[in-house]
Amino acid sequence: MHTVNIHEAKTHLSRLVEQAAAGEPFVIAKAGKPLVKVIALTAPEAGQQKRLGFLAGQIAVPDDFDHMGGEDIERLFGGEA
Repeated sequence: MHTVNIHEAKTHLSRLVEQAAAGEPFVIAKAGKPLVKVIALTAPEAGQQKRLGFLAGQIAVPDDFDHMGGEDIERLFGGEA
């Protein structure tokens, strides 16, 4: 992995990003001190993305879900039911 200074990174950003996307990460440094590492993001495959509703029909949420245990909670915290 190679290190570039901020000026070089600004000057050659497009090329550096293309290289990082191709699997060649690099480090950006300021005054010789490493600041950040640029690496490619890997997107999940089409079938691996999390989706809403994937458990639809497999679980049931009670109608009183918002109030379940309310009396116990009030009693534990010293409130009046």
